Amino acid sequence: MKTHYKFCILMGLMITVHSGPITRQTENEDAFVENYLKKFYNLTEQTGPSSKGRFNQMSLKIADMQKFFGLTVTGTMDSETLNVMQKPRCGVPDVAQYSTFGEGLKWKTNDLTYRIENYTPDMTQAEVDDSIQRALQVWAHVTPLKFTRIYSGTADIMISFGRGSHGDFYPFDGPGGTLAHAFAPSAGIGGDAHFDEDEHFTFRSTNGYILFLVAAHEFGHSLGLSHSSDPGALMYPMYIYRDPNSFVLPKDDVNGIQSLYGPNLKVDPEKPRPTPGVTPNACNRGLVLDAVTTLRGETFFFKNSIFWRIFANNETKQNPIQSFWPDVKDNIDAAYENTAQDKIFFFKGEKVWAFRATATVPGYPKPLSSMGLPSTVKKISAALYDPDTGKTLFFTDNYYYSYDESRKVMDKGYPKLVKKGFPGINGKITAAFQYRGYTYLVSGTRIFQFSSSSKKVLRTLNNNYFLPC
Repeated sequence: MKTHYKFCILMGLMITVHSGPITRQTENEDAFVENYLKKFYNLTEQTGPSSKGRFNQMSLKIADMQKFFGLTVTGTMDSETLNVMQKPRCGVPDVAQYSTFGEGLKWKTNDLTYRIENYTPDMTQAEVDDSIQRALQVWAHVTPLKFTRIYSGTADIMISFGRGSHGDFYPFDGPGGTLAHAFAPSAGIGGDAHFDEDEHFTFRSTNGYILFLVAAHEFGHSLGLSHSSDPGALMYPMYIYRDPNSFVLPKDDVNGIQSLYGPNLKVDPEKPRPTPGVTPNACNRGLVLDAVTTLRGETFFFKNSIFWRIFANNETKQNPIQSFWPDVKDNIDAAYENTAQDKIFFFKGEKVWAFRATATVPGYPKPLSSMGLPSTVKKISAALYDPDTGKTLFFTDNYYYSYDESRKVMDKGYPKLVKKGFPGINGKITAAFQYRGYTYLVSGTRIFQFSSSSKKVLRTLNNNYFLPC
């Protein structure tokens, strides 16, 4: 039995945004924060009577944690930071770029074996077998690795389900926390993957954690990968739902695993594989944003499954949409913030969601028609709330409607052509927002800065004008 293990724990993560400072902390909260920083950020014990050094070390570790999760970096505890600490999370800190668990921690052979030691009652044995096999093939498709199942003896990758203390000195923590953990390549327990039986695993259903996705992530660790900072990567440290029927290993993961084992040189040229997904690049001049909205003084730019979060100090972080709004997941059509109601609205197809920060407003999602739009409108392409008039504009390509938020009715005389209300702007509006007194309408790869007082376009900007590039 080895005395030192290198492994990763996969957990779900939820984040709440922009909360106020904590004025008092209970002793339990102090102990919780200290234990959290010890466990996940290498906060060490200090001896001696001085508390100044201890305080400075705590502050540095809090700042490290805040930076990792895309929070405002202050080095002091606030309710937002505490809330993130209290949510289920991954047991290994994220890294700035792909790294392995350590020097030489990869398998010395490309022919690996695996064995399923037991099964979860959540799924049929056939479903578990299929999920595990497909999860391993995710990595085999892009490398020379081959995985052979054995039914007795010790395999390179031993797979088991357990709860609580299950024999590896890293006990599971019950429902809602740790999903699974895996050990880096080595002798003994190295490569093994353990799944928390207190969680609910599924084959395809979103009413639980899809075993295929959890296992594919864990097997990345079994092969020698640690976490990726790319929020679109499979090896990003939190559980992110993806359609298992159409899953393709993202490019970032392909680069990571091929840095260890090289590419698959036996790909059949007559059966080309799907192109790996690439996380949207803020510097891409061809980028067409899905939506833009403000939220409590910050601005959010959405594309596919991720968003860029721009803080009041212009610091920018990239996050998966699911990390803030798991119900919405990805590919939203439009979004806007109603500052008077302290709500943010998201639109996908004929549904609309309302949140206060990240908390779902009771009664949502609702049909799109609940916003006063006619039943003939099946989706909108952008939305914009004007706090001066109390009106929300809903764009459907090159037309728009005006909704009176106080009376909850659509204004008469709409829809109108965009160029009638916004002279100088033609084409489909894909996103809209207000910033420092100006209205910004996004059309394709262009952003129009519009003055409501003069009714003129002041500037035409590149799509990444506000993004870090």
